[in-house]
Amino acid sequence: MEYTIKTEQDVSIFINDINPYGKKTIFFVHGWPLSHRAFEYQFNVLPKMGFRCIGMDTRGFGNSSKPFWGYDYNRLAEDVRCVIDTMKLRNFVLAGHSMGGATVIRYMSRFNGYGVSKLALFAAAAPSLTMRPDFPYGLPKEEITKIIQSVYNNRPQMLLDTAPMFFHNPITKALSDWFFQLGFEAASWATAECAKTFRDESLFTDLPRIQVPTLILHGIHDRVCLFPLAEAMKRGIRNSRLVPFEHSGHSLFFEEKNKFNMELVRFAE
Repeated sequence: MEYTIKTEQDVSIFINDINPYGKKTIFFVHGWPLSHRAFEYQFNVLPKMGFRCIGMDTRGFGNSSKPFWGYDYNRLAEDVRCVIDTMKLRNFVLAGHSMGGATVIRYMSRFNGYGVSKLALFAAAAPSLTMRPDFPYGLPKEEITKIIQSVYNNRPQMLLDTAPMFFHNPITKALSDWFFQLGFEAASWATAECAKTFRDESLFTDLPRIQVPTLILHGIHDRVCLFPLAEAMKRGIRNSRLVPFEHSGHSLFFEEKNKFNMELVRFAE
């Protein structure tokens, strides 16, 4: 089932609700600069195992509205809350990849984990994607600033340059084209504003507020959200478990899809 949910007067969020009568619900929030379709290799498998899979396109991306505002973590988390309230979701697994992982962490902190029984983080951009004086594990802020500038100057080239960073092994032209297609569906301003958010915002104080069992899946070769971020999340979130993916970069749900699906199913059941 596909439909939209209004979260502000002029903002509608696209939802793909797969197997709505499944035994257990997993709500997926995608990362930058993609859409819910990045999880197709989960949506192909998990519904057959009895799971209800909900994918949303965050504002500015995929088939959702593309306003010129509202790309900080607080507003993105509020969109998630609107979807949860409208769909009356309870006792479900909330899952996020990359910036989507940061968004769901902010949701858990801002709304006290309302309705969520378990949290799953995939290569999450937390507690800080960029290096800080007291956190030397992220990317230099200058690298993100260059990406933002390239969005404004030549977004197609930025997407072509960024695609290989998401994968551990060299990628085919077909895979690069797939990444490009998903990324180019987004609004350019949303792509830039979200990059400003994960460059400038952090979630150090959000982590201790998470009270539910948490699964952290992270590729050890991740060049976007470096593996020490996963270790920092493990230290900061009580009752969390970290599973390293030895053959993956940032797109572990594609590069080791069988292991990824197995770990997620085992956790969600």
